[in-house]
Amino acid sequence: MWTIEAFDAAVHRHDATLAARGFTIWVGSEPTFTDRMAQSPPWLNRALGGDKEQRAQALLGGLCRRFAGGLVLRSVGRQYPGEDAPRWNLGLYRRRDGAALWHGPPDPILARRGADRPPELDHWAAALAAAFAARGWAVTPVAMPGTLERRLAVHTCSDAAAPDADDPRLARPSVHAQATPASGLVDELAQAGLHLFSLRIEPCDGQPTALIELPQFEALPLFLAVLACLAQAGRACDLPALILTGYPPPVDATVELTTVTPDPAVVEINTAPSVDAADFLWRSREIYAAAADQGLAPYRLYFNGTVADSGGGGQITLGGPSPQHSPFLTEPRLLPRLVRFLNRHPALSYLFSHDFVGSSGQSVRPDERGTDAFDELALALTLLERDPAPTPERLWHSLAPFLCDAAGNSHRAEVNIEKLWNPFLAGRGQLGLVEFRALRMQHTPERATALACLLRSVVAMLACTDDALPLIDWGRELHQRFALPFYLEQDLDAVLKALEAARLGLDEAIRSVLWRESFRRLGQVALPGCTLEVRRGLEFWPLLGDAASPEQGGSFRLVDASTARVELRLRPAPGGAADWRDWQVHAEGVALPMRHEVDRLGELQVFGVRYRSFVPTWGLHPALAAQAPVHLLLRHPRHPLDHRVTLHEWQPDGNAYAGLPEDLAAAGQRRAERVALAVVPRDAGFIPRAAPEHGLGPFCLDLRCLHG
Repeated sequence: MWTIEAFDAAVHRHDATLAARGFTIWVGSEPTFTDRMAQSPPWLNRALGGDKEQRAQALLGGLCRRFAGGLVLRSVGRQYPGEDAPRWNLGLYRRRDGAALWHGPPDPILARRGADRPPELDHWAAALAAAFAARGWAVTPVAMPGTLERRLAVHTCSDAAAPDADDPRLARPSVHAQATPASGLVDELAQAGLHLFSLRIEPCDGQPTALIELPQFEALPLFLAVLACLAQAGRACDLPALILTGYPPPVDATVELTTVTPDPAVVEINTAPSVDAADFLWRSREIYAAAADQGLAPYRLYFNGTVADSGGGGQITLGGPSPQHSPFLTEPRLLPRLVRFLNRHPALSYLFSHDFVGSSGQSVRPDERGTDAFDELALALTLLERDPAPTPERLWHSLAPFLCDAAGNSHRAEVNIEKLWNPFLAGRGQLGLVEFRALRMQHTPERATALACLLRSVVAMLACTDDALPLIDWGRELHQRFALPFYLEQDLDAVLKALEAARLGLDEAIRSVLWRESFRRLGQVALPGCTLEVRRGLEFWPLLGDAASPEQGGSFRLVDASTARVELRLRPAPGGAADWRDWQVHAEGVALPMRHEVDRLGELQVFGVRYRSFVPTWGLHPALAAQAPVHLLLRHPRHPLDHRVTLHEWQPDGNAYAGLPEDLAAAGQRRAERVALAVVPRDAGFIPRAAPEHGLGPFCLDLRCLHG
């Protein structure tokens, strides 16, 4: 057991240990939240629509109240393939020291407003021009005939020439209303030293509201000076509210930006990076609480009690206070060692992952791309080891071709180095960041923080070791042995022991949180002298080739998710007899060669069973019927009764569930009810079924290979 107090103290000790060793490892995350009771497309599979933007605005308002002194920015968002325009993007921009950054009119998200009089656009434009001019900046009004808009072109160098009134860039459309170039957002005027501001009055919640679109800024001091001018003009005109849109703002180690954005089925919060794990824990608690206030959850519950992801991921990103101080760039051998370490420890790829893993999943390992890619990766790592001082360019160029999926998509890689030192990602490619994507959205901020501590400790360990351990070619064992939670837990134990040996071990309170994986537990049944535990294993759903071709133009891919895997653990009862090992377990009549293992709790036997849980509308093997429920027969030579265990996919009586589970406890009860035990007289005529030739491996029986 652990307590909040013990966990908090353990996190502080973790930070102190890394600081004492001279490590500075910043950590950020992208938690995703959903309305788990909603059945509408925006909360199931679409990024936009419904009440998602309104809920996100309310969530951001909650963050503003928790992180005081900030400014709301509605900057242009990301645009994805198949989309015509950028998505909305709500940001909270603030100083890291907590000092107030904004003294102007609030965004309508924060403003309590009555019946406001319409702002006077010309008065506001004149006041803003005066505030700019007072700083010695050259201001040129830009005529916009036939529009209810005022534009100001500002040179921050007072002796600069006035812009050409015929320059078509001065009449450019809003950055929110045009497609984002594949090369990224670029403000050509700002690059030439001319900043263009667009002022409008637009309706917001039924009230006319002042709105200004900001140009792009590279230098933080200049941007902060502009904000001071905006605040001064807003106060001078007595604006009740002000919306700031446009290009994203600059950040450095003194200011931070947290954004709330839409993604399929969820709202995603891109948190400002934290200087250490204690700060990460504080931020995470505030973010989870703000989401809960809006009825948004970090998970989804299915009707049968299965606990699923929120619909998005729970990625964690590591870096430094600046690109030049990133641990992955100050110690250029760190990233190659990390690639080797993750290859050797599949627990970090699968134990904390979302449901969609494997070669066509959302966090592909380099060794899941085939033998050729694996061999080339081994050579790339060897060549990097020979280089006495690999540059950031050499590091990125050497590993980027392997840290991606088979189609070259780095967003579907276990380790994403897209923002490490990428010259092709304008404005945000060379930040010294490494993103860990093989992480599901965690249910609690403590769980997310425990993972952050684990990854920071692993990175710190690898930064100060000289070992270049060889890659392991796991072959079929990768998707057989490590599909079972037991072997992932054993591998995590090996990782934790390596940290202990490096004097970077995690305290018991953090380890206890890491070990908690109750959502994978389906149920258990008591047998004479032992217990059968049933857990949900991993599946590596295949991508459907020809069937997926109509989907190639969009962001969705068709996979066959009809295969399921369960792990069976047979464990002796406390004080039980030694003959518990004589229990025989049959799955659909086939005897399972249970594997004898030992873990932290003692001896046990382990094996997996794979089966088709349903027939998909379109999928693999059209001739294969559903094999649920799965029937297990357990018998012991010295016990006269048979124990029949049925693993149901749905309610055992065949009736539909009345609705979604109320909470995690109710979901757990439904899962437990699906594991049904019947004690019956021994069937003397039972004849074990022959194992399928290609379906029985060292770790799992694949029932799909059974004949008849």
